[in-house]
Amino acid sequence: MPELDPNTSVTFYLIVINVIVSLLALYVYPPLLEIGYLKPVRVVRQNTWYELITSGFLHANIGHLFVNMFTLYFFGSVMERVLGSGYFLGLYLTGLIVAGIPSVIKFKNNESYATLGASGAVGAVLFAFIFLFPLENIYLMLIPIPIPAFVFAILYLAYSMYESKQERGKINHEAHLAGAIWGMVYLLIFVPNTIDHILTVFGLL
Repeated sequence: MPELDPNTSVTFYLIVINVIVSLLALYVYPPLLEIGYLKPVRVVRQNTWYELITSGFLHANIGHLFVNMFTLYFFGSVMERVLGSGYFLGLYLTGLIVAGIPSVIKFKNNESYATLGASGAVGAVLFAFIFLFPLENIYLMLIPIPIPAFVFAILYLAYSMYESKQERGKINHEAHLAGAIWGMVYLLIFVPNTIDHILTVFGLL
């Protein structure tokens, strides 16, 4: 199990901030949800682009918060060690921003649409891990069977693309897709030697 050192771990502080802000909005000061939501209509008409960040530290309920922080705990701690705290923080924050952009574009005229949650940023972290370690096994909470990371990635992307086209439910599949893709793109653009690492993993270098 990964260990988080509160003196050095960006992952630790991200989890703490997410938990505090989300619980505060859910149980202490509910108007914070309205202020921090990502509402595409408001973003476009009032230039409240800060919502791309604030919405990522708010969650709809305890279950939503738990799943995101559980995933961040396991994969964030690994990726922070691999990338270093600076690159990792850049991955997370840019993941928040990039993941929200498709929603702003798609729902810019939908006055009833609003979204929140760290799923886009967490997805970026998860897919950065998968991109660097495609042959590692991933265990899902409800399925105690090891799944190769690259297989999980294919299934996840296919499912998210399908559900995005259906436009049903309250899950922001656009954010999931954008965050996942950005996690891989970020490594290629900003992190040195990423391509060499991938070639080495597959025995091509």
